[in-house]
Amino acid sequence: MDIKKKRNKFNVDEELESPFDSTHLKRSFKYIKRYGKSLIFALLLSVVSTILSLITPQFSGLVVDKYIPAGNIRGLFVMAACFVVIVALIILINRWRVLITTRVGQTIISEIRHDLFEHLQKLPFDYYDTRPHGKILVRVVNYVNSVADFLSNGIVNIILELFSLMAIIVFMFITSPKLTLLTLATMPVFVIFIVLIKSPQRRARQKLSNKNSNINAYLHESINGMKVTQSFDREEVNYGIYSGLAQDVRNAWMKSVLISGTIWPVIGLLSDTVKLGIYYSAAANIFADISLGTILTFIGYVFRFWMPIQMLGNLYNNLINTTAYLERIFEVLDEPISIDDHEGATALPEVKGRVEFRDVTFAYEKGVNVLEHLNLCAEPGESIALVGPTGAGKSTVVSLLARFYDIQEGSITIDGHSIYDVKISSLRSQMGMMLQDTFLFTGTIMDNIRYGRLDATDEEVYEAARAVHADDFISQLPDGYHTEVKERGSSLSAGQRQLISFARTLLADPRILILDEATSAIDTKTELLVQQGLQALLKGRTSFIIAHRLSTIKNCRILYVADKQIVENGTHDELLALHGRYYDLYTAQLD
Repeated sequence: MDIKKKRNKFNVDEELESPFDSTHLKRSFKYIKRYGKSLIFALLLSVVSTILSLITPQFSGLVVDKYIPAGNIRGLFVMAACFVVIVALIILINRWRVLITTRVGQTIISEIRHDLFEHLQKLPFDYYDTRPHGKILVRVVNYVNSVADFLSNGIVNIILELFSLMAIIVFMFITSPKLTLLTLATMPVFVIFIVLIKSPQRRARQKLSNKNSNINAYLHESINGMKVTQSFDREEVNYGIYSGLAQDVRNAWMKSVLISGTIWPVIGLLSDTVKLGIYYSAAANIFADISLGTILTFIGYVFRFWMPIQMLGNLYNNLINTTAYLERIFEVLDEPISIDDHEGATALPEVKGRVEFRDVTFAYEKGVNVLEHLNLCAEPGESIALVGPTGAGKSTVVSLLARFYDIQEGSITIDGHSIYDVKISSLRSQMGMMLQDTFLFTGTIMDNIRYGRLDATDEEVYEAARAVHADDFISQLPDGYHTEVKERGSSLSAGQRQLISFARTLLADPRILILDEATSAIDTKTELLVQQGLQALLKGRTSFIIAHRLSTIKNCRILYVADKQIVENGTHDELLALHGRYYDLYTAQLD
């Protein structure tokens, strides 16, 4: 397959849901308001620094027009000393301001990331099912950094530079009204230029944002699938795809920089034009009433006049960048939490474990039902096994019980309480789940087992591990239970990861236990030991077990899921006697 065609799958740019307007920036001000006093103080420091810097050009005029002609050496030393003191004060004040804005900026970064992470924790499974995780990560890390810097420093600097510009114009008028008007004559040209590049600049920045998102998504997927990549000798193909995406980022970056970079030459050209006009006026004696000292003083102000304009141009670039990033950040924060506590939801009391599905219909995609009018009832302490062909909806049933997804029709109750009328935290806290995707977190084995119940003692952790026979291999590790687990448990075998996950689930001491392919990666010998430990642990708990190894569920009530419903229901012996679908499945495994 053509590498370029394959790259296109990963090079789909995200569509912005709406054009940027001031509401995005206004929403971000909530983070600024919390630190208003600090930022106002930083602004006042900047104002003092600006005023001090505007005094220094006056020294040049006084020295040229007064002290040098008079041969006043002492006056020259006094002026030099004053200049040094002012410069030192400016440095100290600016350092103080930078410390304040940096501290505020880092705090804003922390708060935005906190809000994003908190919201991401609440979003339903289908949000993550439909989005590359790399594109989510780039919002939480890269975009937040850029936005926070502008919110903490950029807003203050915009106000400061506007103040500086007004103050410089005042000092310029005081020094020479004629030269000031000559300088201001170039401003309309600059304003027209800024208006013309505004839209192309924003589009270029948004495109760069898209390309960065694409390459991050592909990089995240590639790292997670590196073992598969190397197993199938796909390194060269993947390198080609990544190189293409990297080239897209480079091209988008160069275009963005090309547009943004035109501001500085234009400002430089206008600044030099003004200086040339002043020098020409002086040489042609057009303004005969203006002294050499005044001209030197005014040139100093012309240099300072364009500095805030240059800074405002730079801040304008940052504002354009920030708007693109804010759009993406607020897209995440505005993502509706479709699986949430309903209004008036109450805490689910301690349950006995009677579970009932009544006329349940569910679809991941509208119009494509996975389950239709499904009915199921599990009595307290009963073990239910769900079997059937791949994709029949077995895992869907237990996901609906834990309310990872919401049903379209019907009802699900536990001890007569609708799971939609109780708080999600109180529902899931009484469930222990071991899903197909065994996930271990970075930390020790002890930390991973204790993940489901943080107040568990070390002895309780050991007991849970022994119950599932995980203690056998854990005790043989160099650091035992304090052995560090690498990301996703890559340093452990698939069977070892499942045993640890099993111990974690059992330690939570749930009233309802859900095991989704819990023993799929455990060898037959270990599985027999686990089954012995499970018998005592399942006693008194309602359990739902999904397993392809039918030999492990002979003591359960078995439900055969197919055709979007439960088509067979009974014990192992009863279903074999029917010579139906379960019989065919069981005998096929014996062959």
